[in-house]
Amino acid sequence: MEKRVGVLLSGCGVFDGTEIHEAVITLLMLDRAGATAVCMAPDIDQHHVINHLTQEETGEKRNVLVESARIARGDIKAVKDIKASDLDALIMPGGFGAVKNLSDFAFKGADATVNAEVKRILNEMVSMNKPVGALCIAPATLTKALADKQHPEITIGNDMGTSAALEAMGGRHFECTVEMAHVDKVNKIVTTPAYMLGPGIKDIAKGIEKLVDEVLSLI
Repeated sequence: MEKRVGVLLSGCGVFDGTEIHEAVITLLMLDRAGATAVCMAPDIDQHHVINHLTQEETGEKRNVLVESARIARGDIKAVKDIKASDLDALIMPGGFGAVKNLSDFAFKGADATVNAEVKRILNEMVSMNKPVGALCIAPATLTKALADKQHPEITIGNDMGTSAALEAMGGRHFECTVEMAHVDKVNKIVTTPAYMLGPGIKDIAKGIEKLVDEVLSLI
């Protein structure tokens, strides 16, 4: 039976939404493995919009679901309409949207809060013993969503400031290189540093491929 894997997006573009390379590689690896990707995003306003040419704020308003639909080629659902029972696993690509839109970790660090629907779906997945993957900075939102109960093992690579914040939120950080994926076997959580380390798309692809393989093997 074909595996259905949620791909939780946070907009479109590294500085204010989903990291596009990470999302596309995730979708490619899922498709190659014969899994069906179920793209989703919260139906909320982005925290802000960044001009990716100048990296300056524009003052525009954009919707996270509408922007994420660009990556999903229009085939996307609002997170509120998805239950863990609809999925076999879930993967969160990175990009600043994962910590600006799915949570506010980018601004509040360990004092962050997580979007209510994002927190719900992540907790549902883990409570039903279904695997969750997170790339790049997305483990910060995952950790905050689960920290009250699970104390997940995660990696964001080797950034000391970020890893300290993750541990302050209840996570247990493990240093990894870009081609590695760390597996928390108890909670069925898989994480990889991706562009937290880089440096290039060929490098992050190695870790993302391992993450997808590990997530699928845990189903």
